[in-house]
Amino acid sequence: MSTQDLLVELFVEELPPRALKKLGEAFASALAESLAAQGLADAIATVTNFASPRRLGAHVENVRARAADKPVSAKLMPVAVGLDAQGQATPALLKRLAALGLDADAVSGLRREGEGKNETLFHDSVAPGVALAEGLQHALQAAMAKLPIPKVMTYQLADGWSTVDFVRPVHGVVALHGADVVPVSVLGLAAGRTTQGHRFEAKANPVSIASAASYAGQMREEGAVIASFAERRAEIARQLAAAAAPLALVPVEDDALLDEVTALVERPNVLVGQFEATFLDVPQECLILTMKANQKYFPLLDAAGKLTNKFLIVSNISPEDASAVVGGNERVVRPRLADAKFFFDQDRRKTLESRVPGLARVVYHNKLGSQGERVERVRAIARWVAERLNADVKLADRAALLAKADLLTDMVGEFPELQGIMGGYYARHDGEDERVAQAIADQYLVRRDETDSVSNLISEVLQIADRMETLVGIWGIGLKPTGDKDPFALRRHALSVIKSFQLLGAMFAGDKSGLHLKLDDLIEHTLTAFPAGLLAGNVAEEVKLFVYERNANQLTPEFGAEAVAAVFANMPPLHEIAQRLQAVRAFAQLPESASLAAANKRVANILKKADVAVGDSADPARFVEAEEKALFAALGEIAPRADAAFAAGDYTASLQALAALKTPVDAFFDKVMVNADDAALKANRLTLLNQLHRTMNRVADLSRLAA
Repeated sequence: MSTQDLLVELFVEELPPRALKKLGEAFASALAESLAAQGLADAIATVTNFASPRRLGAHVENVRARAADKPVSAKLMPVAVGLDAQGQATPALLKRLAALGLDADAVSGLRREGEGKNETLFHDSVAPGVALAEGLQHALQAAMAKLPIPKVMTYQLADGWSTVDFVRPVHGVVALHGADVVPVSVLGLAAGRTTQGHRFEAKANPVSIASAASYAGQMREEGAVIASFAERRAEIARQLAAAAAPLALVPVEDDALLDEVTALVERPNVLVGQFEATFLDVPQECLILTMKANQKYFPLLDAAGKLTNKFLIVSNISPEDASAVVGGNERVVRPRLADAKFFFDQDRRKTLESRVPGLARVVYHNKLGSQGERVERVRAIARWVAERLNADVKLADRAALLAKADLLTDMVGEFPELQGIMGGYYARHDGEDERVAQAIADQYLVRRDETDSVSNLISEVLQIADRMETLVGIWGIGLKPTGDKDPFALRRHALSVIKSFQLLGAMFAGDKSGLHLKLDDLIEHTLTAFPAGLLAGNVAEEVKLFVYERNANQLTPEFGAEAVAAVFANMPPLHEIAQRLQAVRAFAQLPESASLAAANKRVANILKKADVAVGDSADPARFVEAEEKALFAALGEIAPRADAAFAAGDYTASLQALAALKTPVDAFFDKVMVNADDAALKANRLTLLNQLHRTMNRVADLSRLAA
């Protein structure tokens, strides 16, 4: 059956820009899926989605005018129920056939399948394939029902009586199969071949689409519209780079902003604007945010990443003289920048410390009290953490005291995204220690993936104290994350704690006595910062497991489920986990690893089933078989080396030392009966296995590597 391309376009009023990309993708994919399910298109058909401020569309290749006929087999009933002793149809069978639109004449054509009591009657027929008009109508309804519409609008149709619901009013529908219009209707509108181009710059309006294949080209040439979201986005990115290059500057990278601007224009034209250099006295984060959030501009940075007084405008029009467009945008941005400067100047008239008492009037959570109460808890945790890291306790306490004070500033009130960042600027203005100011500025950097070393120990102290107060407090009042909901970002908070432990582990790698911080102790101390009886449940154990689970999930893609399970079985200190995983990965490459892992699993099962007391050190005088003597001797030689490497933090060497145990372990299990009749002999052999088990599993539970 011949095929042709299919085009569908909904011409609408301006769509919500932040939702446009998802709307376009969802509409096209749902439409294609429905067509494929009806046999009108292949499941692997090439689908192109179109999404601009005023249109949603889809282009599907190789769509059939009618789906192929399908054989249909309907199971009716057992032969014993459907036919009487004379082979005539029973009333039950006639009723079932009538429900299918058949009469008694169809009985002779029924198929039998099975034998004896299981013999069953079937009716075989051929269902005609659905026509494209009918199938597309169904596909459109299915696609529109699945759209991720942020907020539905109810509007009136042209008849003045009927109302329909959609994301925005639809004013036209195009549906073409090849060059032919497909007779479907959407939201009270019949499909045709005409649509509207650019509001001001289209060469022809309306645009009459000749065929499905010519849509994108006609819209670009006649309608002055780049209908494809992806193509328009790429064109904007190209123009941004081209406009910045002659200035030796770089536009701020922001994928979300690029998506939003792509959703605001149909024919992008990038222009360069500028503002007075005096505004650069304001922290660049404020200026960048106000230009991006309020005006959708792309600020320009120099080679050092410093903001300049130039910015890029993505216009929807391309006049011969763009000076009026540029001038208008420059006039609009000045009041925004002036507001930012005013907020910055006003905020610096009061110190952060003078704002701290006001936090008592800011609600943190109705069960956990005010921000002022929270600050006191974070201070108590920060002082404790600082002591264990040999950090400056006074500076840690100072950073925790001032950390939330910028919540009461005008700048953060206008731009909540600048929390912490502005606190750092204001702390420096107040003359606070640079480490305190930096810690305040760093506090909301939750993941910090790009960080690979500790530059400011006070920052890590504040990060840990702040995250743990949130984790323990929110968890303790019952607001745990669920499968799809985590409103307090506890998963990200846990990852931040993990990151801090990793950084601290690297920092103290050469000084094992320097890192006195353990997760168990940290959680227990955090609990003491809350009023007695406020938190309910086994918070300490649950939070610990939650943090370890997050770390395991984070590391599984890199190291594999078996290695992660082996290391996490022992719940080692957080800062040692990555190093242990690398050691396990290296051990797994050894030729002896599979045999030792299997033996370790066998040892664990034997010890688990032991019905006698198992000691810690076997008595060599009780050994009978040469193989158990050999294993004991091998352990006496290898265990000290493995233990010494473990104590030195060289987990790879510790595990690799175990490779020499393969031969004596294999020989032991080949020749020695552990569960001997002699109770003393049995107990001694179990004790020997217990020694082996301890030696083999210090770094990780190697039995988890067994197939």
